[in-house]
Amino acid sequence: MKIIFGLAVALGLLVFLPSLQYALAVDAPGEYLDRRAEIWGMFYRLMLCAFIIGAIVQGTMVWLILRFRESNPKAKPTKYEKAGEW
Repeated sequence: MKIIFGLAVALGLLVFLPSLQYALAVDAPGEYLDRRAEIWGMFYRLMLCAFIIGAIVQGTMVWLILRFRESNPKAKPTKYEKAGEW
């Protein structure tokens, strides 16, 4: 649970701090930000995070399916399956 919370905080900081930096970067009037470029930059950063998290989840699911399949030679029946008690 601590790992998930730490990962969420880290990803949140990766998104929040640069946007805060851009918001506070304008000191003098006349300096404008290109909103479209900043929005696309944030979108790209979030999509990159989403693809990485999706790849981790898919990899974990593939590992679970391959590890706990019935045809796995290392798979042993549990004590309940051996005794026939459900």
